[in-house]
Amino acid sequence: MGERLMLDGRLALTTPEGVSLALTPAGPGLRGFAWAIDFVVWVVSVSIVSMLLSFVFPDRRLYQGVFLLCLFVSYWGYPVLCEVYASGRTVGKRAMGLEVVREDGLPVGWRESATRNLLLAADFLPFLYAAGLVCMLCDTRFRRLGDIVAGTQVVYRPKPRKRSAVQSEQPVPLPYTLTPEQQRALLDFAERAPRLPQSRCIELADLAEPLTGLRGEASLRRLKALAAGLMGGL
Repeated sequence: MGERLMLDGRLALTTPEGVSLALTPAGPGLRGFAWAIDFVVWVVSVSIVSMLLSFVFPDRRLYQGVFLLCLFVSYWGYPVLCEVYASGRTVGKRAMGLEVVREDGLPVGWRESATRNLLLAADFLPFLYAAGLVCMLCDTRFRRLGDIVAGTQVVYRPKPRKRSAVQSEQPVPLPYTLTPEQQRALLDFAERAPRLPQSRCIELADLAEPLTGLRGEASLRRLKALAAGLMGGL
């Protein structure tokens, strides 16, 4: 798998299958806010569990033993369960638009998630996650010690792009099957055409003569009609 850091800070990955991925590493600021949200969620949850246990176990020593066990399991289990079963996102990461992935861009598994979260203790040293912060500031991908050892990284979760409906022309079906890349190019052109000069749109439409069988404004109108048909599933 190849990788390179682009000028805009994104990490470009190429998988062995030839699939290109562009990931944007998340910096310490948003990750700190995500951790704070998760900590508040954990404290509130533990407080509720504590009240419930006090009613279930009237004996104080038994209550303390069960509560400490719940405290340990919830503190270490919460992030692991969220990262494995919730697409790499705890409540805090979801709120900040972040997710944890493997270095190759694939979802994290039990081993990677458990390793990175258990090493939070090392990142905490000597106090207030100082080691983790220094490590993130020195790493081009903002990875803390746990991420480096586990082979993971925290990235911005890409937002799905919504396409605007193409309604300027009556939809018509494609004359023949287009590849997924050609379909995306056709939809992108129809979406951007209103923001381009008319002369430039006609120039691009002339390049699509093999598809439309026309030239000039007639080819442009046919391209928009084909894009509308593609959007409508004709």
